[in-house]
Amino acid sequence: MNKIMIIAEAGVNHNGSLDIARQLVDAAWAAGADAVKFQTYRAELLALPSARKADYQSHNTGKNSSQYEMLKDLELSQTDFKFLCQYCAYRGIQFLSSPFDEESMEYLDRLGMEIIKIPSGEITDYRYLKKAAELKKPVILSTGMSSPKEIRQALDLLDEGGQDITLLHCSSIYPTSMEDVNLNAMITLRETFHRKTGYSDHTAGIEVAVAAAALGACVIEKHMTLDKTMPGPDHRASLEPDEFKHMTDSVRNIEKAMGSGIKAPAEEELKNRDHVRKFLVAAKDIKMGEPFTMENLCARRCSPGISPMALPRILGTPADRDYRKDDKIGE
Repeated sequence: MNKIMIIAEAGVNHNGSLDIARQLVDAAWAAGADAVKFQTYRAELLALPSARKADYQSHNTGKNSSQYEMLKDLELSQTDFKFLCQYCAYRGIQFLSSPFDEESMEYLDRLGMEIIKIPSGEITDYRYLKKAAELKKPVILSTGMSSPKEIRQALDLLDEGGQDITLLHCSSIYPTSMEDVNLNAMITLRETFHRKTGYSDHTAGIEVAVAAAALGACVIEKHMTLDKTMPGPDHRASLEPDEFKHMTDSVRNIEKAMGSGIKAPAEEELKNRDHVRKFLVAAKDIKMGEPFTMENLCARRCSPGISPMALPRILGTPADRDYRKDDKIGE
């Protein structure tokens, strides 16, 4: 089983502060994530000033500002992302950021970002997808809010670049209830589109992410925050650093537990086998030459001897010596 890529989705949980963004890199590294991911955009290329907030955004940030104003407050500069990219390299964790417009995608490409992470909201942006295909880099595509037809159309465009594509099952609800997770859809994506699949988790806990690991996810993405009580749209649907580390440790344990899939005794099992399996013993005294029968043989735990599975071969054969009750047959 290949190692699952665990992405700490810092997103905009830096609240527009480069220092908080740096702390999120530190926290993601300490929690054992493979990558930390931000969101790169220019608010004026992403939303009109008249764009309304989603309900969860209004609930978490208030109704006094527009979506554009919220995005503008959470925007980091290109200089900030250059620093974060370099800081991730220093920390030894992969830098990722989801571009939300073509200009941002080109900038992240110039920074040397190795994977294009396409957020769910961009899966129907034709020119954006064409640009991603032109860059010919591996793609991780989130599929929240999407129908199979929309996913197929996006893949048709991305496939023009010939790059490796991983599909993430995702429910774009913040937080996602258990009833809305539909984790089996991750398997459906794998079987329908014949791609590697993973899971972008917006539930409140870690159980579903761990379950996704057991179901064969090759990527698990989860929001991280320094403090769930901070103001901002995504903090409440995020894990704090200690929770994220618990999730990472649990996923790594699942990786170990999945094993090779080959059914064979483990080496440690073999040490116990002779102590917990039964072997043939005399059920009562048996005279030499007396035939072995179902009545005078039984199986008990003892030191290694003749397996009870040999009964059909032994029944009716003469005893090779006198046996006392509980003597092991064959000794």
